[in-house]
Amino acid sequence: MAKLEFGCLPTAIGSMPHTDPKEACSLVMKYLPDIPAWPQLPRRSPKENMGIQFSEGFPGIVLNEDKMRIEPGADFETELTQIYFDAEQANFDKYAVSAEYAAGFHAFLSQTPKTDMVKGQITGPITWGLMVTDKQGLGILYNENLAEAAAKFLRLKAAWQENVLRQMSRHTIVFVDEPYLVSLRSVFTPVPEEKVTILLEEVFQGIRGLKGLHCCGDTDWPVLLGTSIDILSIDAYNYASSFSCYPGEVKSFLERGGAIAWGIVPNNEEALSSETVSSLYDRLGEAIAPFTKNGISFKQILRQSLLTPSCGLASLSPEAARQALELVANLSHNLRRKYGV
Repeated sequence: MAKLEFGCLPTAIGSMPHTDPKEACSLVMKYLPDIPAWPQLPRRSPKENMGIQFSEGFPGIVLNEDKMRIEPGADFETELTQIYFDAEQANFDKYAVSAEYAAGFHAFLSQTPKTDMVKGQITGPITWGLMVTDKQGLGILYNENLAEAAAKFLRLKAAWQENVLRQMSRHTIVFVDEPYLVSLRSVFTPVPEEKVTILLEEVFQGIRGLKGLHCCGDTDWPVLLGTSIDILSIDAYNYASSFSCYPGEVKSFLERGGAIAWGIVPNNEEALSSETVSSLYDRLGEAIAPFTKNGISFKQILRQSLLTPSCGLASLSPEAARQALELVANLSHNLRRKYGV
């Protein structure tokens, strides 16, 4: 495929600390006009937490504050079978995410002017499969049938979301958010590598546009780079050193046309208060430098890059979230001006 050259344009991971959807959308459009991302607003309602937000309509799902569990009803097996049929037929219309679960998304649709590119996001099957539990309290990821059904369900949710976003933009990016992929290196919640790839690819099948994968921790990067994604989103502020251990795999990913979303602006208020555009410029340069020793120029990597905060911004104050978006926008502007990318 042709190389994805974003030239260090800025975008966001998703969550914002606001409770007013219009206010959050206005901030996104102010600082991220080229690739706006719809805001998830978990402080507005627990239903906008990243797991619960995409649970609407899954068979047997029961919500208890910020927890989710499966309680099978009489028609449970039939309802699961229907998910398989709908995935096969791409019947995604009934898998809509309502305004009750995603006020930020619906405000974004009505408030954001048409743009050339837009970004959405959905919780990935590994994270969702560990957040949703069965009656015994075990994540449904460890139930082969439920894990597969969940991946197909999220595939349909992603397809519905992307289809709606296509009405406001010619080009779409949908990130599959997988913070629990840090479990790939955990002895406490082991996740089989082969299952990760199979479930992720199931969800990717629902995305016709650009597919991104976001992990905001340390993980087995070669596994992620080996999937069919177009964009890998990393927390480069905290985990650039672990990512730099795989120059060969990153080079192959870039050569096949992929792009890296460098999460270089921290989403921690203390760290944020000590950073400037200049300091983040230096930090990004240090994160990219190891890969330039492997035959790819610094400028080419910048061309095949996006800039983002390190993760979602919901944990920040509204003013700190604004500061984070301002930093990522200004850093992008400076890099694009200096390197002509």
